[in-house]
Amino acid sequence: MKRFARLFRAIDATTRTGAKVAALADYFTEAPEADRVWTIALFSGRRPRRAVTTTRLREWAAERAGLPLWLVEECYPIVGDLAETITLILPPAAGGSDQSLSDWMAELMALAALPEEARKARILAAWDQLDRDERFLFNKLITGGFRIGVSQKLMTRALAQATGRDEAELAHRLMGDWTAQTTTWHQLIEAENSAADASRPYPFYLAYGLEEAPETLGDPADWHAEWKWDGIRGQLVIREGQYFLWSRGEELISATFPEFTRAPDFVPDGTVIDGEVLAWAEAAPLPFNALQKRIGRKSVSKKLLRDAPVILYAYDLLEWQGADIRARPLVERRALLATLVADLPPDAPLRLSPEIAFADWAALAHTRAGAREARAEGLMLKRRDSAYGTGRRKGDWWKWKLDPLTVDAVMIYAQSGHGRRANLFTDFTFAVWNGNDLVPFTKAYSGLSDDEFREITAWVRRNTQQRFGPVRQVTPEHVFEIAFEGIHESPRHKSGVALRFPRMARWRRDKPVQEANTLDDLKELLRVYG
Repeated sequence: MKRFARLFRAIDATTRTGAKVAALADYFTEAPEADRVWTIALFSGRRPRRAVTTTRLREWAAERAGLPLWLVEECYPIVGDLAETITLILPPAAGGSDQSLSDWMAELMALAALPEEARKARILAAWDQLDRDERFLFNKLITGGFRIGVSQKLMTRALAQATGRDEAELAHRLMGDWTAQTTTWHQLIEAENSAADASRPYPFYLAYGLEEAPETLGDPADWHAEWKWDGIRGQLVIREGQYFLWSRGEELISATFPEFTRAPDFVPDGTVIDGEVLAWAEAAPLPFNALQKRIGRKSVSKKLLRDAPVILYAYDLLEWQGADIRARPLVERRALLATLVADLPPDAPLRLSPEIAFADWAALAHTRAGAREARAEGLMLKRRDSAYGTGRRKGDWWKWKLDPLTVDAVMIYAQSGHGRRANLFTDFTFAVWNGNDLVPFTKAYSGLSDDEFREITAWVRRNTQQRFGPVRQVTPEHVFEIAFEGIHESPRHKSGVALRFPRMARWRRDKPVQEANTLDDLKELLRVYG
């Protein structure tokens, strides 16, 4: 654990990417193999499930620190992080520990099976053996909130430096359904048959948002265009007579979408398809809200299967006849994909995402304007000769999204942020007019500059009307333009509507509260775009 804590200090002490990669590379060279595997797991999002509730942790920390619980509860929103709060209030450790990261992870994994009193005793004993940084990391791992400012891409780059292996190969090895408890360093990194894991997807290739005019991309003939669909990005893997459906977040979602159970019957073995999972009816995509009802479900009712059947709208072929074809040009991969899809039975839950033909950029811009009518978010632009890369790279793939929908709304509640923004009010509730009443309809916490957050924080402190725990009701005085990607009905909200990806586009200092939008305006947007 001491070595892992040193790695944390080195990463936390710098904002330089090169320094972080170097620290990680050194760690992967020197640490015991079991610790390396756990570190890879943690930095790739494979954290253990929380074994103790945060309520119990606060109570036990208050007891050990000799503080009243109410004082700990007041400290938490000020610090903004529970693991750090507990670390700060606990007395110095009475002893020390030479246990490794993997030893402590085994301790954490064992907690779930213990009765509460035994869990408490184990955690108090751990707090009494760990120094400040070790204790902070241990607390992060207990709460399931381990995020230490290093992306998986940086971690993979460091791993490549430490092992001398190709970064893209390592990115592929780290995909799939593995855990630190079920694999070894040799199996994960060194074994020559590592890529043979039947379920393993490929790293997703991601596009950058197009901020310049499309004319800057050059000759339109060099580009393939298609709709940017509003669904769940997924890879359908067919190997060894089995099917696996993976989300972009490396979550295996096969059970959520049993429509693909028959995929091995009509898709040949050794095939991996990249596409978008969409709710689908009457030869067209349904709104995202229909698909959302199925997200996260481990079992799907017959009613849901009937009301929101899904397909995979395929737009790329990554593996064909067992061979990785990602290095081949997009036009070749698409041609093979078109041949594959053309031979499918009519009821197969797989379609080819159609190419959008265009003569020039002006014509494509005209097509893009109709994206919402097509149930799309905008357009994807892909260079015809592009390989299927790893991660997000500029140059070959671009997403040209529609401008967001917007409404002007009144801020009525404010709440403190977390982490470095724990001392600022950053999370706000907004309302629109319904007659003479303000009706809350959405929350937003991003879009303002740090200076604007500091300014609105000072105002909130002077204009708080009531407090409800960490939430403050404020004088309805400020109007903000709220941008969002979609709108749908929601019986769970008092307004009857919910927004997709709301954020603050700007502070409308020029607009009086009386001129904010109305609930009828939202319902009209719902009628047109819902």
